Amino acid sequence: MEIEIWSDIGCPFCYIGKRNFEAGLEQFSAKDEVDVIHKSFRLDPSAPMAPDASMAELLAKKYGKSLEEAKEMNRQVSGAAEAAGLEFNLDAVIPSNTMDAHRLIKMAEGEGKDGEALEHLYHAYFTEGSNVADAEVLLDIAETLGMNRGTVEQKLASNDYKEAVISDQNEATRLGAQGVPFFVINRKYGVSGAQPPEAFLEAVNKAYEEEQPLVDMSGDAGASCGRDGCG
Repeated sequence: MEIEIWSDIGCPFCYIGKRNFEAGLEQFSAKDEVDVIHKSFRLDPSAPMAPDASMAELLAKKYGKSLEEAKEMNRQVSGAAEAAGLEFNLDAVIPSNTMDAHRLIKMAEGEGKDGEALEHLYHAYFTEGSNVADAEVLLDIAETLGMNRGTVEQKLASNDYKEAVISDQNEATRLGAQGVPFFVINRKYGVSGAQPPEAFLEAVNKAYEEEQPLVDMSGDAGASCGRDGCG
């Protein structure tokens, strides 16, 4: 079974959705048969590399709220994160461009470490208050993952993986994604948003049951008719 997940590092509900998905998948009887593929989706491709506003200030401007109202929105999101077992420090978040962070995930994918890279990036962004547009932050994460720091530094200085990041987002749009997180199971079922664990479990169970071959449970006693007659 293949599950593709589109997300952005700067999206709090993507991190919450990731944790809820993992909790649901942990209860799935065939979890070892699931191949999870992480894909890129940038909510604000024009975001600055050098941040110029806090998360609360950006929310206030975007939704026409006061700064205190925006901070209350952040507190509610932090509560949802806590319910999922996460610790958010949204007052410390540094909103910034996530292109290079997505590129790091693409590099890590080549070493089978894309999921780990995404987890480290989320933690850096939402808990530690690190700037994920800062090359040194990304290089430290790469080194933590056991990747070659010098190689990653060279690739970040180039245009490598930029087209792959953009291609992921275009693909999500073609599939009908209106936002993130966006989960696609076997290219048949789409699940949007930070759903509870049981919703993810229900979706993967349904998809798994449909891909299993039919099991004949009729036994020998039932009479039937075929091309050669009945009996």
